[in-house]
Amino acid sequence: MEESKKRKVLHEEGIGSWVAPNSKDDLKRLLEPLSKEQLVELLADAGCQYPAVADEISDVASKDPAHRKLFVRGLAWETTSQALRDAFEQYGEIEEGAVVTDKATGKSRGFGFITFKHMDSAQRALKEPSKTIDGRITICNLASVGSYAGSTPADQSQRKLYVGGLSYDTSNETLLHIFAQYGEIEEGSVAYDKNTNRSRGFAFITYKTVEAAKKAVDDPSKTIEGRHVTVKLAAEGQKEKAAAQYVTPPQQGQVIPVQAGYGVVNPNIPNYARAPGPAPAAPQLGFSHYAPGLSAYSTQPAYPGVAGNPQYGAVGAPLTQYNPAQYAQYASAFPQSGQAVFQTAPAGGAGVVPTYYRSAK
Repeated sequence: MEESKKRKVLHEEGIGSWVAPNSKDDLKRLLEPLSKEQLVELLADAGCQYPAVADEISDVASKDPAHRKLFVRGLAWETTSQALRDAFEQYGEIEEGAVVTDKATGKSRGFGFITFKHMDSAQRALKEPSKTIDGRITICNLASVGSYAGSTPADQSQRKLYVGGLSYDTSNETLLHIFAQYGEIEEGSVAYDKNTNRSRGFAFITYKTVEAAKKAVDDPSKTIEGRHVTVKLAAEGQKEKAAAQYVTPPQQGQVIPVQAGYGVVNPNIPNYARAPGPAPAAPQLGFSHYAPGLSAYSTQPAYPGVAGNPQYGAVGAPLTQYNPAQYAQYASAFPQSGQAVFQTAPAGGAGVVPTYYRSAK
Protein backbone atom coordinates (compact mmCIF):
# COMPACT_ATOMS: atom_id res chain seq x y z
CA MET A 1 0.00 0.00 0.00
CA GLU A 2 2.93 2.33 0.61
CA GLU A 3 4.05 1.87 -3.00
CA SER A 4 0.61 2.81 -4.31
CA LYS A 5 0.54 5.95 -2.20
CA LYS A 6 3.94 6.91 -3.54
CA ARG A 7 2.74 6.50 -7.16
CA LYS A 8 -0.35 8.56 -6.42
CA VAL A 9 1.72 11.40 -5.02
CA LEU A 10 4.01 11.37 -8.05
CA HIS A 11 0.97 11.47 -10.35
CA GLU A 12 -0.50 14.44 -8.53
CA GLU A 13 2.79 16.29 -8.87
CA GLY A 14 2.86 15.53 -12.59
CA ILE A 15 5.77 13.19 -12.38
CA GLY A 16 5.53 9.84 -14.20
CA SER A 17 2.85 8.38 -16.39
CA TRP A 18 0.84 6.26 -13.91
CA VAL A 19 -2.86 6.02 -14.75
CA ALA A 20 -5.42 4.67 -12.25
CA PRO A 21 -7.44 1.66 -13.54
CA ASN A 22 -10.91 2.77 -14.45
CA SER A 23 -12.60 -0.63 -15.06
CA LYS A 24 -13.15 -3.97 -13.34
CA ASP A 25 -11.27 -5.77 -16.08
CA ASP A 26 -8.26 -3.60 -15.45
CA LEU A 27 -8.30 -4.58 -11.76
CA LYS A 28 -8.65 -8.30 -12.62
CA ARG A 29 -5.63 -8.13 -14.84
CA LEU A 30 -3.71 -6.56 -12.02
CA LEU A 31 -4.85 -9.22 -9.49
CA GLU A 32 -4.29 -12.33 -11.64
CA PRO A 33 -0.48 -12.48 -11.22
CA LEU A 34 -0.73 -12.13 -7.44
CA SER A 35 -0.41 -15.11 -5.10
CA LYS A 36 -3.11 -16.24 -2.70
CA GLU A 37 -1.29 -14.71 0.26
CA GLN A 38 -1.06 -11.34 -1.49
CA LEU A 39 -4.76 -11.37 -2.38
CA VAL A 40 -5.77 -12.24 1.16
CA GLU A 41 -3.64 -9.43 2.51
CA LEU A 42 -5.16 -6.89 0.08
CA LEU A 43 -8.75 -7.90 0.89
CA ALA A 44 -8.08 -7.88 4.62
CA ASP A 45 -6.67 -4.35 4.46
CA ALA A 46 -9.60 -3.20 2.30
CA GLY A 47 -12.12 -4.76 4.68
CA CYS A 48 -10.57 -3.02 7.66
CA GLN A 49 -10.68 0.38 5.94
CA TYR A 50 -14.12 0.04 4.38
CA PRO A 51 -16.97 -1.75 6.31
CA ALA A 52 -18.88 -2.29 3.08
CA VAL A 53 -16.00 -4.38 1.75
CA ALA A 54 -15.97 -6.43 4.96
CA ASP A 55 -19.71 -7.14 4.68
CA GLU A 56 -19.29 -8.21 1.07
CA ILE A 57 -16.47 -10.56 1.97
CA SER A 58 -18.57 -12.10 4.76
CA ASP A 59 -21.60 -12.62 2.50
CA VAL A 60 -19.58 -14.29 -0.24
CA ALA A 61 -17.76 -16.57 2.21
CA SER A 62 -21.00 -17.59 3.98
CA LYS A 63 -22.78 -18.72 0.83
CA ASP A 64 -21.06 -22.11 0.98
CA PRO A 65 -22.35 -24.21 3.97
CA ALA A 66 -18.99 -26.03 4.07
CA HIS A 67 -17.48 -22.85 5.58
CA ARG A 68 -20.14 -22.71 8.32
CA LYS A 69 -20.77 -26.35 9.29
CA LEU A 70 -18.89 -27.85 12.27
CA PHE A 71 -18.45 -31.46 13.33
CA VAL A 72 -18.58 -32.05 17.11
CA ARG A 73 -17.34 -35.37 18.53
CA GLY A 74 -16.95 -36.80 22.01
CA LEU A 75 -20.50 -36.05 23.12
CA ALA A 76 -22.01 -37.84 26.10
CA TRP A 77 -24.68 -40.42 25.32
CA GLU A 78 -27.29 -38.33 27.17
CA THR A 79 -26.45 -35.02 25.42
CA THR A 80 -29.46 -33.75 23.49
CA SER A 81 -29.61 -31.59 20.36
CA GLN A 82 -30.81 -28.65 22.45
CA ALA A 83 -27.84 -28.97 24.81
CA LEU A 84 -25.51 -29.02 21.80
CA ARG A 85 -27.03 -25.82 20.36
CA ASP A 86 -26.89 -24.11 23.75
CA ALA A 87 -23.15 -24.75 23.95
CA PHE A 88 -22.47 -23.04 20.57
CA GLU A 89 -25.00 -20.21 20.43
CA GLN A 90 -22.56 -17.87 22.20
CA TYR A 91 -20.50 -17.70 18.98
CA GLY A 92 -23.29 -16.53 16.68
CA GLU A 93 -26.65 -17.31 15.17
CA ILE A 94 -27.18 -21.02 14.56
CA GLU A 95 -28.94 -22.13 11.42
CA GLU A 96 -29.10 -25.82 12.32
CA GLY A 97 -27.76 -28.11 15.04
CA ALA A 98 -28.47 -31.71 16.03
CA VAL A 99 -27.02 -34.81 17.66
CA VAL A 100 -26.79 -37.81 15.34
CA THR A 101 -28.78 -40.78 16.64
CA ASP A 102 -29.04 -44.42 15.69
CA LYS A 103 -32.01 -45.05 13.40
CA ALA A 104 -32.86 -48.39 14.99
CA THR A 105 -32.51 -47.54 18.71
CA GLY A 106 -32.89 -43.75 18.69
CA LYS A 107 -29.83 -43.38 20.96
CA SER A 108 -27.01 -40.92 20.44
CA ARG A 109 -23.97 -41.99 18.46
CA GLY A 110 -21.70 -39.62 20.36
CA PHE A 111 -21.31 -36.84 17.78
CA GLY A 112 -23.29 -34.07 16.10
CA PHE A 113 -23.22 -31.10 13.70
CA ILE A 114 -23.63 -27.34 14.12
CA THR A 115 -24.26 -25.06 11.14
CA PHE A 116 -23.95 -21.32 11.73
CA LYS A 117 -25.68 -18.68 9.66
CA HIS A 118 -22.46 -16.78 9.04
CA MET A 119 -18.94 -17.97 8.43
CA ASP A 120 -17.39 -15.60 10.97
CA SER A 121 -19.44 -17.29 13.73
CA ALA A 122 -17.95 -20.64 12.81
CA GLN A 123 -14.47 -19.14 12.83
CA ARG A 124 -14.97 -17.79 16.35
CA ALA A 125 -16.11 -21.23 17.54
CA LEU A 126 -13.03 -22.85 15.99
CA LYS A 127 -10.64 -20.59 17.86
CA GLU A 128 -11.24 -22.83 20.89
CA PRO A 129 -11.99 -26.32 19.53
CA SER A 130 -12.34 -27.98 22.95
CA LYS A 131 -15.61 -27.37 24.74
CA THR A 132 -17.13 -28.92 27.86
CA ILE A 133 -20.67 -30.18 27.23
CA ASP A 134 -22.54 -32.13 29.93
CA GLY A 135 -19.32 -32.71 31.85
CA ARG A 136 -17.35 -34.04 28.89
CA ILE A 137 -14.64 -32.30 26.90
CA THR A 138 -15.63 -32.38 23.24
CA ILE A 139 -13.78 -31.18 20.17
CA CYS A 140 -15.03 -29.49 17.02
CA ASN A 141 -13.69 -28.70 13.57
CA LEU A 142 -14.97 -27.95 10.10
CA ALA A 143 -17.04 -30.87 8.89
CA SER A 144 -15.59 -30.53 5.40
CA VAL A 145 -12.01 -31.27 6.52
CA GLY A 146 -12.63 -34.44 8.54
CA SER A 147 -12.84 -35.36 12.19
CA TYR A 148 -9.13 -34.96 13.00
CA ALA A 149 -8.28 -31.68 11.32
CA GLY A 150 -5.24 -29.83 12.60
CA SER A 151 -3.27 -32.87 13.84
CA THR A 152 -1.27 -35.45 11.97
CA PRO A 153 -1.68 -39.15 12.84
CA ALA A 154 1.81 -39.26 14.38
CA ASP A 155 1.07 -36.24 16.57
CA GLN A 156 -2.29 -37.63 17.62
CA SER A 157 -0.78 -40.95 18.69
CA GLN A 158 1.74 -39.18 20.94
CA ARG A 159 -0.86 -37.02 22.68
CA LYS A 160 -3.68 -39.50 23.32
CA LEU A 161 -3.50 -41.54 26.55
CA TYR A 162 -5.34 -44.59 27.82
CA VAL A 163 -6.32 -44.63 31.51
CA GLY A 164 -7.28 -48.07 32.83
CA GLY A 165 -8.40 -49.45 36.18
CA LEU A 166 -10.79 -46.62 37.05
CA SER A 167 -13.49 -47.02 39.61
CA TYR A 168 -16.95 -47.32 38.12
CA ASP A 169 -17.95 -44.29 40.22
CA THR A 170 -15.22 -41.97 38.87
CA SER A 171 -16.83 -39.06 37.01
CA ASN A 172 -15.57 -37.02 34.10
CA GLU A 173 -15.09 -33.98 36.32
CA THR A 174 -12.79 -35.92 38.67
CA LEU A 175 -10.81 -37.38 35.79
CA LEU A 176 -10.28 -34.06 34.04
CA HIS A 177 -9.39 -32.26 37.27
CA ILE A 178 -6.60 -34.75 38.04
CA PHE A 179 -5.07 -34.86 34.56
CA ALA A 180 -5.33 -31.12 33.96
CA GLN A 181 -2.30 -30.67 36.26
CA TYR A 182 -0.02 -32.03 33.52
CA GLY A 183 -1.16 -29.69 30.75
CA GLU A 184 -4.08 -28.36 28.75
CA ILE A 185 -6.52 -31.08 27.72
CA GLU A 186 -7.91 -31.06 24.21
CA GLU A 187 -10.34 -33.94 24.69
CA GLY A 188 -11.05 -36.43 27.45
CA SER A 189 -13.80 -38.55 28.90
CA VAL A 190 -14.60 -41.70 30.81
CA ALA A 191 -15.84 -44.48 28.50
CA TYR A 192 -19.49 -45.25 29.14
CA ASP A 193 -21.59 -48.19 27.99
CA LYS A 194 -23.93 -47.07 25.23
CA ASN A 195 -26.88 -49.14 26.47
CA THR A 196 -26.64 -48.77 30.26
CA ASN A 197 -24.77 -45.42 30.40
CA ARG A 198 -22.51 -46.88 33.12
CA SER A 199 -18.74 -46.47 33.28
CA ARG A 200 -16.65 -49.19 31.64
CA GLY A 201 -13.69 -48.61 33.97
CA PHE A 202 -11.34 -46.81 31.56
CA ALA A 203 -10.95 -43.46 29.82
CA PHE A 204 -9.06 -41.57 27.10
CA ILE A 205 -7.26 -38.25 27.54
CA THR A 206 -5.87 -36.20 24.63
CA TYR A 207 -3.54 -33.33 25.46
CA LYS A 208 -2.86 -30.36 23.23
CA THR A 209 0.90 -30.91 23.42
CA VAL A 210 3.16 -33.95 23.39
CA GLU A 211 5.06 -32.62 26.41
CA ALA A 212 1.94 -32.66 28.58
CA ALA A 213 1.21 -36.26 27.58
CA LYS A 214 4.76 -37.32 28.51
CA LYS A 215 4.42 -35.71 31.95
CA ALA A 216 1.22 -37.63 32.60
CA VAL A 217 2.80 -40.95 31.57
CA ASP A 218 6.05 -40.40 33.50
CA ASP A 219 4.35 -39.49 36.79
CA PRO A 220 4.38 -42.72 38.84
CA SER A 221 1.72 -41.65 41.36
CA LYS A 222 -1.54 -42.51 39.67
CA THR A 223 -4.15 -43.14 42.33
CA ILE A 224 -7.70 -41.96 41.67
CA GLU A 225 -10.30 -42.36 44.39
CA GLY A 226 -8.28 -45.02 46.16
CA ARG A 227 -7.52 -47.13 43.10
CA HIS A 228 -4.18 -47.41 41.31
CA VAL A 229 -4.73 -46.74 37.61
CA THR A 230 -2.69 -47.52 34.51
CA VAL A 231 -1.69 -44.69 32.18
CA LYS A 232 -0.04 -45.28 28.81
CA LEU A 233 -0.22 -44.13 25.22
CA ALA A 234 -3.43 -45.32 23.59
CA ALA A 235 -1.46 -46.42 20.51
CA GLU A 236 0.60 -48.84 22.64
CA GLY A 237 -2.54 -50.47 23.99
CA GLN A 238 -3.88 -50.96 20.48
CA LYS A 239 -0.60 -52.59 19.38
CA GLU A 240 -0.65 -54.98 22.36
CA LYS A 241 -4.25 -55.93 21.62
CA ALA A 242 -3.49 -56.55 17.96
CA ALA A 243 -0.43 -58.66 18.83
CA ALA A 244 -2.46 -60.80 21.22
CA GLN A 245 -5.16 -61.46 18.62
CA TYR A 246 -2.84 -62.25 15.70
CA VAL A 247 -0.73 -65.42 15.70
CA THR A 248 1.62 -66.02 12.76
CA PRO A 249 0.90 -69.46 11.26
CA PRO A 250 3.93 -71.79 11.03
CA GLN A 251 5.55 -72.12 7.64
CA GLN A 252 6.01 -75.43 5.88
CA GLY A 253 8.85 -77.37 7.46
CA GLN A 254 9.08 -75.07 10.46
CA VAL A 255 9.54 -76.81 13.80
CA ILE A 256 7.50 -75.21 16.57
CA PRO A 257 9.46 -75.26 19.85
CA VAL A 258 7.71 -76.92 22.77
CA GLN A 259 7.48 -74.92 25.93
CA ALA A 260 9.75 -76.21 28.68
CA GLY A 261 7.98 -78.47 31.13
CA TYR A 262 5.44 -80.05 28.79
CA GLY A 263 7.66 -83.04 27.99
CA VAL A 264 8.67 -83.76 31.59
CA VAL A 265 6.83 -86.26 33.81
CA ASN A 266 6.16 -84.84 37.24
CA PRO A 267 6.38 -87.64 39.84
CA ASN A 268 4.39 -85.60 42.35
CA ILE A 269 1.25 -85.71 40.23
CA PRO A 270 -0.79 -88.89 40.95
CA ASN A 271 -1.91 -91.08 38.11
CA TYR A 272 -5.30 -90.54 36.73
CA ALA A 273 -7.72 -92.92 38.45
CA ARG A 274 -10.06 -94.23 35.82
CA ALA A 275 -13.43 -95.52 37.02
CA PRO A 276 -13.85 -99.30 36.50
CA GLY A 277 -15.97 -100.20 33.54
CA PRO A 278 -18.81 -102.71 33.51
CA ALA A 279 -17.87 -106.41 33.87
CA PRO A 280 -17.93 -108.40 30.65
CA ALA A 281 -21.10 -110.41 30.17
CA ALA A 282 -20.90 -114.17 30.66
CA PRO A 283 -21.05 -116.15 27.45
CA GLN A 284 -24.49 -117.48 26.66
CA LEU A 285 -24.68 -121.18 25.83
CA GLY A 286 -27.25 -122.31 23.36
CA PHE A 287 -27.99 -123.02 19.80
CA SER A 288 -26.44 -120.85 17.22
CA HIS A 289 -28.48 -119.18 14.55
CA TYR A 290 -29.14 -121.04 11.39
CA ALA A 291 -26.67 -120.04 8.73
CA PRO A 292 -28.28 -119.64 5.35
CA GLY A 293 -26.74 -121.67 2.58
CA LEU A 294 -26.20 -124.90 4.54
CA SER A 295 -27.73 -128.02 3.11
CA ALA A 296 -30.64 -129.53 4.98
CA TYR A 297 -29.95 -132.50 7.31
CA SER A 298 -31.40 -135.53 5.55
CA THR A 299 -30.20 -138.88 6.89
CA GLN A 300 -27.95 -140.15 9.68
CA PRO A 301 -25.42 -142.79 8.78
CA ALA A 302 -25.83 -146.06 10.61
CA TYR A 303 -23.16 -146.86 13.19
CA PRO A 304 -21.43 -150.22 12.62
CA GLY A 305 -22.24 -152.90 15.15
CA VAL A 306 -25.42 -151.37 16.38
CA ALA A 307 -27.72 -153.21 14.04
CA GLY A 308 -26.20 -156.61 14.95
CA ASN A 309 -26.36 -156.07 18.70
CA PRO A 310 -29.22 -158.16 20.07
CA GLN A 311 -29.52 -155.86 23.05
CA TYR A 312 -30.56 -152.86 20.97
CA GLY A 313 -32.34 -154.68 18.24
CA ALA A 314 -32.27 -153.92 14.62
CA VAL A 315 -32.26 -150.37 13.43
CA GLY A 316 -35.73 -149.35 12.50
CA ALA A 317 -37.37 -152.29 14.44
CA PRO A 318 -40.39 -151.44 16.60
CA LEU A 319 -39.50 -150.58 20.19
CA THR A 320 -40.40 -153.10 22.89
CA GLN A 321 -41.77 -152.21 26.31
CA TYR A 322 -39.23 -152.06 29.13
CA ASN A 323 -39.14 -155.29 31.22
CA PRO A 324 -37.38 -154.96 34.60
CA ALA A 325 -36.85 -158.72 34.89
CA GLN A 326 -34.69 -158.70 31.83
CA TYR A 327 -32.02 -156.69 33.71
CA ALA A 328 -32.41 -158.23 37.17
CA GLN A 329 -29.38 -160.47 36.56
CA TYR A 330 -27.10 -157.43 36.54
CA ALA A 331 -28.03 -156.17 39.99
CA SER A 332 -26.63 -158.10 42.97
CA ALA A 333 -28.02 -155.73 45.61
CA PHE A 334 -29.96 -152.52 45.84
CA PRO A 335 -27.90 -149.51 46.92
CA GLN A 336 -28.53 -147.39 49.98
CA SER A 337 -30.44 -144.16 49.69
CA GLY A 338 -28.35 -141.43 48.07
CA GLN A 339 -25.56 -143.77 46.88
CA ALA A 340 -24.55 -145.04 43.49
CA VAL A 341 -23.19 -148.53 42.86
CA PHE A 342 -21.14 -149.50 39.88
CA GLN A 343 -21.80 -153.00 38.55
CA THR A 344 -20.39 -154.87 35.60
CA ALA A 345 -22.07 -157.60 33.70
CA PRO A 346 -20.87 -161.21 34.31
CA ALA A 347 -19.08 -163.12 31.70
CA GLY A 348 -21.33 -164.21 28.97
CA GLY A 349 -23.59 -161.22 29.29
CA ALA A 350 -24.61 -158.98 26.47
CA GLY A 351 -21.57 -156.73 26.51
CA VAL A 352 -19.83 -154.82 29.27
CA VAL A 353 -22.15 -151.99 30.19
CA PRO A 354 -21.62 -149.85 33.31
CA THR A 355 -24.87 -149.51 35.23
CA TYR A 356 -25.77 -147.01 37.95
CA TYR A 357 -28.55 -147.65 40.43
CA ARG A 358 -30.09 -145.17 42.84
CA SER A 359 -32.66 -145.61 45.49
CA ALA A 360 -36.06 -144.46 44.42
CA LYS A 361 -36.49 -142.90 47.87
